[in-house]
Amino acid sequence: MYAIMGISGRVGGAIADNLLAQGEQIRAIVRNPEKAAPWRDRGAEIAIADVDDPDALASAFAGTDGVFLMVPPNFAPAHGFPETRKTLAAYHASLAKALPKKAVYLSSIGAEQTSGLGLITSSHLLEQTLGDLPIAHAFLRAGWFMENHAWDVTTAQSEGKIFSNLYPLDRKFSLVATADIGKVGADVLRQEWKGIRHIEVAGPEQYSPNDIARAMSSALERTIEAVALPREKWTEFFVGQGMPEGRTEPRAEMVDGFNSGWIHFGVAGTEHITGNTSLTSVIAKLVANGSQEA
Repeated sequence: MYAIMGISGRVGGAIADNLLAQGEQIRAIVRNPEKAAPWRDRGAEIAIADVDDPDALASAFAGTDGVFLMVPPNFAPAHGFPETRKTLAAYHASLAKALPKKAVYLSSIGAEQTSGLGLITSSHLLEQTLGDLPIAHAFLRAGWFMENHAWDVTTAQSEGKIFSNLYPLDRKFSLVATADIGKVGADVLRQEWKGIRHIEVAGPEQYSPNDIARAMSSALERTIEAVALPREKWTEFFVGQGMPEGRTEPRAEMVDGFNSGWIHFGVAGTEHITGNTSLTSVIAKLVANGSQEA
């Protein structure tokens, strides 16, 4: 039995899908009971728990062979990441009480760095806070999500352009599909090990912003151009995407880290796993979903 947090999201859902496909039993941890029905219909046990409720989480983790945890995404954290710290305190208390055999966590490329991470600071805090528990740990340091480029579909359709914060436009970055992270997470949960593992999870190849534009072009059957957005326009751009004013700097600092090479793969002492899902296939799905929602 494996307990899965974040099961309503892309990564947690992909891990659950892979475990079920391999005949494993899962316990779906949800905050909203209304989201439990699809998993109950597929044979999963259901546990209702909030990420900040250590007693409910401990009950959800109890008696399992392993758990998958992730910090809920927060693209506009308050200064000092108090939301993340509160959640991690609850995770630490619940894991210490339940002591599952192992835990697999969604971390991030760059999480080993102690500064200059922006939003990835939450993954650094995750690794630093939970790694002292007397269970087996595996931190999945995933690359930049291919699905992040769902934000680009609208401007690609309306303007024939994607506006990139990553540059230069021909520089290739480590991108990965959430489906590949889910497969790795499920596989690792079924393995046995001792101590702490750090596992880099990458896509089948690296991709540049120009490659993203070409994938958009293929999906939309028209020419899409990648445009480098100047650093001084990032705040306005992020606010235009719905981020609150005064909360955009962590995202900007993260992108600076990618552009400078500060955030990278190839860290000594890490495992490295390469997925099979191509950027072209992910972009095609994002475009199709965007068309259905329009």
